[in-house]
Amino acid sequence: MTDIEAGSRMSRVWTNAVLPVLGVVLTVALWWGITVAFHIDPFYVPSPADVVDSFMRTPQFLVEETWTTVQRVLIGFAIAVLTGLVIAVTLAASRTVERMAMPVLAAVNAVPKVALAPLLLVWMGFGDAPKIVMVVLLSFFPVIVSTMAGLTSTPADLRELARSLKASWWQTFVKVRLTWALPQVFVGLKVATPLAIIGAVIGEVVNPDRGLGSVIAGSGASNDTPLAFAALVLLAATGVILFYLVAGVERLLVPWARAISA
Repeated sequence: MTDIEAGSRMSRVWTNAVLPVLGVVLTVALWWGITVAFHIDPFYVPSPADVVDSFMRTPQFLVEETWTTVQRVLIGFAIAVLTGLVIAVTLAASRTVERMAMPVLAAVNAVPKVALAPLLLVWMGFGDAPKIVMVVLLSFFPVIVSTMAGLTSTPADLRELARSLKASWWQTFVKVRLTWALPQVFVGLKVATPLAIIGAVIGEVVNPDRGLGSVIAGSGASNDTPLAFAALVLLAATGVILFYLVAGVERLLVPWARAISA
């Protein structure tokens, strides 16, 4: 390995591993310092030590509740991605359909999802279904918008090149338009990831049976602020993991996008 390759590798390690960890450490240190410096009562804002202590009191319970929320997030996110991609492809293929459907989609997205949560309980009853639907409702719109933006921004010269090579409509769509749109698609997926978690938590707070949202609702009723913060930290960690999983898939499927933008 040459010196240049070694330097490049160290730079990637610093950028992709050391800096994110350093950011988390500094954030926790700042949080801890503020609670100590201003003598903040743990009832209002617990310190990191209080949060860790709360987690250690019931680790198995919190891990199980985290897994419940993660399952709902993954199912709803998968449905949102598939639905969003299908709708985006349909809208991008027909300008008439796009003009008819976009006002409806924008109106649905503008409706406050918290207001829909009680109605979902009436329509679907108690259980996982209303929570999964809430995940879908919050996370499918960014997928639609980003995918449409990518599909409709294909340069005209690339289309002309495909046409000159006598490519069929399907070949042009898959090998030119969809390939060009992939970076934008992943932008939508990364935006939708935290929204999926928010949707699951909204459903769990409104109907607190299982999941981290129910832990937050229950801790508020029992004035156990450190437990609520422990649940919030687990939600934040889940969001970070899912975000980087999507980013990892992007690196595998669209390695050329980063090279172009660099």
